[in-house]
Amino acid sequence: MTDPAGGPAAATVRPAAPAPPAPAPARRDDVDLLRVVCTAAVVLCHTAAAFVEGGHRTAGVAADSLTRFAVPAFFAMAGWAALVASPVRGERQLLRRADRIVRPMAVWTVLYVVWRGGAEDAVGAVLGSVEPAFHLWYLYVYVPLMLVLGAAVLLVRRAAVPRWTLALLGVCALGATARGDAGRITGLDLPDWAWGLSLYPLGYALAGAALLGAARRAGPRWLWAAAVVAGLAAVGAYQLGHRFPAAYAAPPVAALTLAVLGAFRGVRVPERWRGPVRRLSDASFGAYLVHLAFVAPLGGAVAARTGRGWAAVGALTGTALVCAALSFAVAHLWGRLRLRAWLG
Repeated sequence: MTDPAGGPAAATVRPAAPAPPAPAPARRDDVDLLRVVCTAAVVLCHTAAAFVEGGHRTAGVAADSLTRFAVPAFFAMAGWAALVASPVRGERQLLRRADRIVRPMAVWTVLYVVWRGGAEDAVGAVLGSVEPAFHLWYLYVYVPLMLVLGAAVLLVRRAAVPRWTLALLGVCALGATARGDAGRITGLDLPDWAWGLSLYPLGYALAGAALLGAARRAGPRWLWAAAVVAGLAAVGAYQLGHRFPAAYAAPPVAALTLAVLGAFRGVRVPERWRGPVRRLSDASFGAYLVHLAFVAPLGGAVAARTGRGWAAVGALTGTALVCAALSFAVAHLWGRLRLRAWLG
């Protein structure tokens, strides 16, 4: 058989099939549960702060001590996701992940500034966290952490140079110095620069990758649970007797966080509870973003009308439960309305 030009037929060359997309990582019910618990703990933390400001220091500090692991655990889960569960395959994917954080962050910053702030807060929010949305400080650290971990994965595993990501990290690294120089040159009192990354979030991220990504749990669960109880007691003593609020890099907080990660690693969620836990986990970022809208008006108002002692403990607990329930409920609602890309 010959081809139309009279020569032997050329072998049919088929283009190589595109590589199949990487399979989605298996859902981890223990991580979903940990995410829900940490989000609820953040709500309790800010409710406790309102009670401390309202004159209920002992109840507020004790409640806050129960929550000190939450923010470090979020950094740990970020490390596990970026390095173990779902490492990025390209820079575009990494920037899309950052956009899923920054876009709702920007929307809620605007909403909080319009509600509780002014023009100076609007300017300051571009460079750093502002009082009307003080709880968003975490995202000014979380986004650079995501970029650092993703860039490391691309450079080491993919031998790819993520130019845009490195440029953004350069801005984060140089921003504080540039802000200071600009203030001295112009004589203006410029807002603080908060886009940046210190060592302690990176340390928690690596610990999370190691503990949550381990093939099996190290040691019996009862030992980890005992470590959690000891860690809570240590944090409470540290905050009541030494420093409040304790820094997230403080040794008692670090010990508590590692104990919590070990205790939750491999927890089995009963089948009938997996659906609700997963839905709450999906709504957790939105609940974190919106919860201050409930805590700000309710926390101070309830604290001002509450008596001392156990009455304050009960009022604080009830207020936190109400605020957490409302936060998860509205976040779930706008998820059903397909608004999660904008509202978290």
